[in-house]
Amino acid sequence: MSISRISRLAIEVASYEARVTYKCSYAVIRSARKIVTSISGQGIRSQSTATNDNQVQTESSWRSYVRQWQWKIPLGLGVYLLAVLQWRYFTRRHEINKGPIEGLMVECYLSLPLRITSRVWGGFANLQLPVSLRSTIYSCYAKLFKANLDEIDASLTEFPSLSDFFVRPLKPNARLVAQNTNMVSPSDGRVLHFGPVTSCKVEQVKGMTYNLQHFLGEPNWPHSENSTSILAKNHCDNYVTSLLHNPENELYQLTIYLAPGDYHRFHSPADWTVRLRRHFQGKLLSVNPRIASWLPDLFSLNERVVYIGEWAGGFMAYAAVGATNVGSIRVYKDQNLVTNTKKWPKGKNSEDADFGDLKLEKGELFGEFRMGSTIVLLFEAPKDFKFCTEVGQKIKMGEGLTDCKISERRIWN
Repeated sequence: MSISRISRLAIEVASYEARVTYKCSYAVIRSARKIVTSISGQGIRSQSTATNDNQVQTESSWRSYVRQWQWKIPLGLGVYLLAVLQWRYFTRRHEINKGPIEGLMVECYLSLPLRITSRVWGGFANLQLPVSLRSTIYSCYAKLFKANLDEIDASLTEFPSLSDFFVRPLKPNARLVAQNTNMVSPSDGRVLHFGPVTSCKVEQVKGMTYNLQHFLGEPNWPHSENSTSILAKNHCDNYVTSLLHNPENELYQLTIYLAPGDYHRFHSPADWTVRLRRHFQGKLLSVNPRIASWLPDLFSLNERVVYIGEWAGGFMAYAAVGATNVGSIRVYKDQNLVTNTKKWPKGKNSEDADFGDLKLEKGELFGEFRMGSTIVLLFEAPKDFKFCTEVGQKIKMGEGLTDCKISERRIWN
């Protein structure tokens, strides 16, 4: 049964329960009115009876009637009914105006203890499974999430836990790195958005944006001399320009969503040099495209690790964005990185680490997610740079993002 049919069935059941509750409540009120009227009439006809006796008789009759009707509405039914009605309201509103939600729903979602639940899930996923059950569990998982078991370079029994299975290695020839370009896909997944970045409002999915300045933070990393004057203009209107090493170039972005069934390791997209790592703790909201399509600034709200440096075309920022139930983000050459931990002290927004001259080659293994998440790639290139991909396309690590090569030039001093 599809999700839409289940939703419609839930709405119909909730509506029926609401109508029944309303009719029963109306019947109770109508009966209560009759009793009160009857009691009042008897009191009027027997005026010789003392006033106190009438009051006692009225209260006694009313209490006996109430005791006969022990109306107890289960808490679960009430919550369920409210949730369905709220979802129905949101669905109708979303169908009319496909835009961001706001107000109480956002506040409720942001206040959920997703960091705690993610750590609990991470602990559960790290539990060692019995060898006899591993093949069955992993095969069911692969069937449910459409993971390709033929690509795995190991036996299923060799993965002690679900977390180890999530970051499974592939056979040596399972992913070929394109040689006709110096910019390739850093991971498997689905392309959510790509294209030039002309302002701080950057597309996270079609029609929904996040703030680039909040996503990367202040541009106080090393720059070449020819961009020092531009760097001083760190207002939002000039932020994109401040990132470019060559003002004649343009900034581009690529966003890839890793579903639970995808290969969860990510690689270097090009030959480049990492200068700085910036870690934002943030939230652990879901990065599912459906959520990203109605929650603005999702990427700049979530926990993320941004590696900043240079490649042949100029500036590059490589971001691994955390999500709900992502036990951790691990980067192999960054042993000091620890994600999905307890909240930092109030006022601490980010943490920087200087990498000096860390060289990475195109296609080199870079890190891993302990569940599905998102990779955001921001890089500088000439204005004639053309992507050879499409929005919604399933892409594999190593596939070329463009057919052209960018000539290398020295940018850093």
